[in-house]
Amino acid sequence: MTWTVTPEPYDSPVAAALWRAYYTEVSDRWYLLHEGRRTDPAELEREIAAQPGADLAPPDGRLLVARYGGEPAGSAGVRLVDGTTAELKRVFLREPMRGRGGAPLLVGAAEEAARALGATRMILDTRSDLVEARGLYARLGYRETARHNDDPYAEHWFTKDLA
Repeated sequence: MTWTVTPEPYDSPVAAALWRAYYTEVSDRWYLLHEGRRTDPAELEREIAAQPGADLAPPDGRLLVARYGGEPAGSAGVRLVDGTTAELKRVFLREPMRGRGGAPLLVGAAEEAARALGATRMILDTRSDLVEARGLYARLGYRETARHNDDPYAEHWFTKDLA
């Protein structure tokens, strides 16, 4: 089996299914940690509808889908913040696909997409409980930096020079 990473319209059925899986997992992890429960289904539907991913569409964004053996396995998005800075969003691999080398390929493809958009720097944010993500970013050369947004769930901010 091999990995491929290709651009995908943010509103395709594949992208929608991966967004739902991603948001369900990170939301459930937060609620289980902080409130001892899973995400309320109505809240989940509201949040998914409120964040469709249009900021990941060309000309200033890209959504990438990783496939393993042809099957959708994960996604990563990039959006320009300004003329030289891109933000990495929605990095996700379905649980059965983890540990097979797809995450570094997906992030690498996102970095290439950011460069193609003219970015020389990538930024991202994540939470403390997403330890796998923080470890991945550190292994790939991202370094923690000062807060760069006011996302109420963000607890760690990273940057990487893409030049």
